[in-house]
Amino acid sequence: MKYLVILGDGMADRPIESLGNQTPLAYAKTPMMDLLASMGEVGLVHTVPDGMSPGSDTANLSVLGYDPRKYYSGRSPLEALSIGVPLEETDVALRCNLVTLSEEEGKYKDRTMLDHSAGEISTEDAAALLDAVRQELATEEFHFHVGTSYRHLLVWEHGEVRKFAQPHDILGQKVGAFLPDHPRFAQMMERSYEILSAHPINLERKEKGLPPANSCWFWGAGKKPSLTSFEELTGKKGAMVSAVDLLKGIAVGASMKVCHVEGANGGLHTNYEGKAKAALDALLGDGLDFAYVHLEAPDEMGHQGSAERKVQAIENLDQRILRPIVEGLKAAGEECRMVILPDHPTPVAIRTHTADDVPYLLYDSTREQDGRFRYTEEDAAKTGRRIEDGHLLMRHLLMQTPT
Repeated sequence: MKYLVILGDGMADRPIESLGNQTPLAYAKTPMMDLLASMGEVGLVHTVPDGMSPGSDTANLSVLGYDPRKYYSGRSPLEALSIGVPLEETDVALRCNLVTLSEEEGKYKDRTMLDHSAGEISTEDAAALLDAVRQELATEEFHFHVGTSYRHLLVWEHGEVRKFAQPHDILGQKVGAFLPDHPRFAQMMERSYEILSAHPINLERKEKGLPPANSCWFWGAGKKPSLTSFEELTGKKGAMVSAVDLLKGIAVGASMKVCHVEGANGGLHTNYEGKAKAALDALLGDGLDFAYVHLEAPDEMGHQGSAERKVQAIENLDQRILRPIVEGLKAAGEECRMVILPDHPTPVAIRTHTADDVPYLLYDSTREQDGRFRYTEEDAAKTGRRIEDGHLLMRHLLMQTPT
């Protein structure tokens, strides 16, 4: 038996008028999900423990079987594991986003957060921009490290964990009310704008009509993590397929195989087929028991406020990742159990995460049922099935007794 999680980050949503008052998941053409739902189990799961922030960090830990209340130590330390940055016990890691702020205002605090991802800037351009920041702002206390696309890392030696505003939570708002209360970080962010706004790469981006990556934004502070290995937790040997450093970092911390897919970039135009192939290679070629296939695109489209592109991301997940995986396993004669779900909702209307329940679809090729539900938020609620503690979903997938 092979086991899989197929995760569409931020895929759940609310009814949208332009989609006929349907959610993107309900509106999208998803014949593969509909087929599996007709033969499987549909329900709701609460992935983010009450009182915790509904981030992809806490939610994906939960889906992977780790109780965030026990294992979560901050987002950025997990990303540091992926990048290969060693952390000391006294270090604090922070996410360093390259963001787009408005440029008309005279003072930094009066600028508006326009885009938390600077138009999903390429890693190549971002690395050059971060190098310009590093040359001026790096010290013996602060160290900058390149990540992927707009997602980068700042390590603060002998630092302290502080709460910083998440840039995707303040889209369309003036940044002054959300600046760090630590003056050094506020100063670095303001100085980064002065460095980046005049950089040749950003001048060229504006000429092309692309959003400039004109400021650093720090958030997601945390200390060095400590995760039980996935094999020890579940008894299964697993692999992670993802474009983003957060998920790769979780996998490193959990001693899982990290599959690197060329062209996987965390955006809408990622290498979908490459992700499907990587999962099949891990399960069939490497003989692993479990694969976690993560797609960032629905979440990014939710943050962009684009219902149309979010629908496209979901349809791509259905046809370009899920279908080849199901067909590949069947052709190889392998039975499987898989769960398909988001980690959290990212509603287009508000362009950020919520902690609402998400729909899950559990399919077992050995126990095909005659179901009457589609895989949508509405139908999942109608079933009456609900898992309160999200980290127990993994045990349900693996047919293990909850502990």
